[in-house]
Amino acid sequence: MSKRHNSKYKLDRRMGENIWGRPKSPVNKREYGPGQHGQRRKSKISDFGIQLKAKQKLKGYYGDVTEKQFRATYAAAVQMKGDTSQNLIGLLEQRLDMVVYRAKFAPTIFAARQIVNHGHILVNGRRCNIASAKVKPGDTVELGAKAKEMALVMEAQGLTERDVPEYVSVEGPKATYVRVPTLDEVPYAVKMEPNLVVEFYSR
Repeated sequence: MSKRHNSKYKLDRRMGENIWGRPKSPVNKREYGPGQHGQRRKSKISDFGIQLKAKQKLKGYYGDVTEKQFRATYAAAVQMKGDTSQNLIGLLEQRLDMVVYRAKFAPTIFAARQIVNHGHILVNGRRCNIASAKVKPGDTVELGAKAKEMALVMEAQGLTERDVPEYVSVEGPKATYVRVPTLDEVPYAVKMEPNLVVEFYSR
């Protein structure tokens, strides 16, 4: 299990965007980066820098997955038929922690990963504590008995800042993963550019 030790919102400030669309994001008040040099005038970014930023933003959005995991996901996307950037998004959206987040069983992707890691999620009736586990179309993802009473789960279900996307169907404490989404269907709060991520790795 990988754990994020840095402030989650530092990523927002480093990117200069509220990547999760959270109302508490510091970018809503300060659009410059963190630290004493955050307000320096920005120099022109190279093509490599643009690609790197796109990769860091996408990787961060999915809970700041490790570079090893993210690269492996890209490698799997390359092996699949069709557009690699679309495949990459599809694979990331099939992660169990992301399905838990999309179903509004957790307020943040980090909380979703914690719920999964602590064994509070059932996939097709079986307990699964692997956040990166792949959920397939038709699979059901359900909150365990203890999770149904958790304050953060109830908080998540009351959030108005995001809706459950059409490719996830929710009925009470159970969600069904309907289909693998296309890039256009994924409800990102900011523009994501997986094509630049593909360019970064294919250099």
